Amino acid sequence: MDCPNCRNVIPDTAQFCAYCGATLTPAAAAPPPAAAAPRSAAASTAPGSGSSRKWLFIGVGGIVVLVIVAVVAYLMMGREPEPTIVMPPPTVPAATSAPAPEATSAPAPEATSAPAPEATSAPAANTLVPPPTSGDAIAFSDLDWTSARVQTRIAQYIIEHGYGYATSAVSGGTDRLFQSLREGDIQVSMEIWLPLQESGWNQARVEGDVEYIGASMDKDWQSTFVIPSYLREEYPGLDHVDDLKDPRYQELFATASSDGKARLFTCAVGWACQEINDAQIDGYDLTGHLQVVRPDSEQALFDGLYRAYAKREPWLGYMWGTADPAILLELVQLEETPYSDECWFTNRACAFKETTILIAVHSDLPSHTPEIYDFLTKWSFTTADYQGVLQWMEDNGAAVEQAALNWLKGEGDSWMQWVTEEARAGIQAALTAGVDAKGWPGQ
Repeated sequence: MDCPNCRNVIPDTAQFCAYCGATLTPAAAAPPPAAAAPRSAAASTAPGSGSSRKWLFIGVGGIVVLVIVAVVAYLMMGREPEPTIVMPPPTVPAATSAPAPEATSAPAPEATSAPAPEATSAPAANTLVPPPTSGDAIAFSDLDWTSARVQTRIAQYIIEHGYGYATSAVSGGTDRLFQSLREGDIQVSMEIWLPLQESGWNQARVEGDVEYIGASMDKDWQSTFVIPSYLREEYPGLDHVDDLKDPRYQELFATASSDGKARLFTCAVGWACQEINDAQIDGYDLTGHLQVVRPDSEQALFDGLYRAYAKREPWLGYMWGTADPAILLELVQLEETPYSDECWFTNRACAFKETTILIAVHSDLPSHTPEIYDFLTKWSFTTADYQGVLQWMEDNGAAVEQAALNWLKGEGDSWMQWVTEEARAGIQAALTAGVDAKGWPGQ
């Protein structure tokens, strides 16, 4: 058919003219033959008439529409459809402005995947820090000697009330606890003694199971052959381990049940020193001259020495520099062959070398709880600190937990340097409120 506007031939079914853009009415789109306008009627649509202006506007509009459609069609040709992006429901609304749970100092108890907004601000001085809801409790090796227990209790208190993490203390033998540290069942050990634990320690470091944090107290001495100073004064000839083969000194340390042998108290059952002490006794060829007694705990070892000292009776056995009796009493080490690597790694018929005490953590702790890792790297509890704690315990008949609280209350200038400002506020609030650490044994 012909376009009624421009008279160009267009399809009978067209809705608008492809030439002038005129919109066609249904009648115009498919006019019956009898209704076609005569050619002479075209004068009524000439420019200047009302009808012509109407068709002019329609034509211009149609052209604009055609141009837009054509441009869009051109641009869309060959383009891949935009992928549909499915956004997951938000689970951590504060992730862009608040730290993850393990990096914050006081996550809100109700949070499940991110700390509440207020957790990023320092707690008020009289506000206790709530425990986090993500992550397991930080487990400590609860080693069976006083210095390790004191340090562990102090660290537990700081972590619980300063950083909001639950803690626990796992008891057991030295070797068993170290294996648990390697396996990740325990996260922190406040005392690793070298060279006593050297073999296992080196292997664990090579295999990436543990990480060294820093020194724990100062270097220390230890000896399998220690006597009270009053015995040296009474028996000045008793000054070397070889003297224990002398019948006079055999008799001095013998008991009714020792078959004439000198009785020697070795380290407690389950401690790493047990194997070394046995090797030294054998290396010095003292096996036939000594009856070795293995106490079942540190307390049993100490109690035997305290009783003998009070009565000024003979006593021979294992001791170390930061042990309670070594600090509180006057003791003497029998002379030994000086330490050498050759001796130590063969028959061990020589003295211990100076002991290094370390703090160690499981290798996952730095990434899982970086704020706890950072705190422990700043730890600085010296032998002098411990001696003061021990003397206070002795003077007041106090337990380890009471001693830890007393030290925290009186030594704020020390521990405040190890923790964040937010942690200080929480710890001070807990001390003021008189609360203990929930992870302490017996709580």
